Amino acid sequence: MFSKKKLSLKGLLLLSLGCLQSLAHPVPESPKWLTYPGADGPGKGKHIVLIAADQEYRSEQAMPMMAGILSKHHGFDCTVLFGVNDKGEVDPTMPVYPQKGKEADFKIHNIPGLEHLASADLVIFFHRLLTLPKEQLDLIVSHLDSGKPSIALRTANHGFRGNLPYKIDGKDVNFGRDLIGGAFMGHHGRWHADSTRGNIVEELKDHPIARGVSDIWGPSDVYRTYKEGTGLPKDCTALVWGQPLMGRSPNDKPNTKKVPLPVAWFKNWTTTKGQKARVFNSTMGSARDLQSAGLRRLVINAAYWGMGLESKITKARSVDYVASYSPLASGFNYEKLGVTPKLPKVYQ
Repeated sequence: MFSKKKLSLKGLLLLSLGCLQSLAHPVPESPKWLTYPGADGPGKGKHIVLIAADQEYRSEQAMPMMAGILSKHHGFDCTVLFGVNDKGEVDPTMPVYPQKGKEADFKIHNIPGLEHLASADLVIFFHRLLTLPKEQLDLIVSHLDSGKPSIALRTANHGFRGNLPYKIDGKDVNFGRDLIGGAFMGHHGRWHADSTRGNIVEELKDHPIARGVSDIWGPSDVYRTYKEGTGLPKDCTALVWGQPLMGRSPNDKPNTKKVPLPVAWFKNWTTTKGQKARVFNSTMGSARDLQSAGLRRLVINAAYWGMGLESKITKARSVDYVASYSPLASGFNYEKLGVTPKLPKVYQ
């Protein structure tokens, strides 16, 4: 309730400015995460949360880059949440397994800001083998069971070490195998030696997610997500098949000893209340994979599709970087690669 005293002109201006700022983005600014207010575009009024919490494929560089594109070129409000250490630094070097004999010293992971999943219209997951406190897992499950869409990139299909606190019909839900439609079962080819050429399924070349997509290539190898001789689950529709190449250049020859496997597919996830949530998964998606404009457009198109905005997908809308982007190479040799803990603001 306002005071009966008249507000000064300055007070009115400050109040108006505060109201405008509160409408500009659903998440308050904080040193713990990054926010990107949406410009004009088809995504105006929609909020996307991107989670960067892997240790190998430089999600901490890839997700801010994607948030910048989604906000500036497409109009989505975006928030990037990070896995951080006890100093609040984005820290890909944190171990995912306890050291033998020193289990008591193992530090569980932490992603500040997961409460903001409640305001998300879509969540993009890029995490790997996390051990999170139950209160944070509960926030993730609340999104997964909300009927809202999700996108999973690269290591997200083995994003958690243990089970989620999520059951349907009395059975534990596995994030990779059940919700996404395929968990990591090994490298289909030579790890950190092969690269991947993505080919859109001919019959689905007119699917909204494929609109305007061409030349998908990335230096990461193909993941296997199902046993040899089987295929994707029946509720998954393969959209892109990945052909392993004999090297890490887009012009390398195909590895003819390795058959293509699905690297991108879509499906519906049925929640405990019977709601249908759209899910898109890409086992491509490392920071350097996403230097491929074709892969960036595929993921951005999937965001539109997930939120039911497929009629607004156009190949004319830009997927160009909005800031310089030179991601570090993938891998665990952190000192050699130059990977060190940094505060979130460094990635803005």
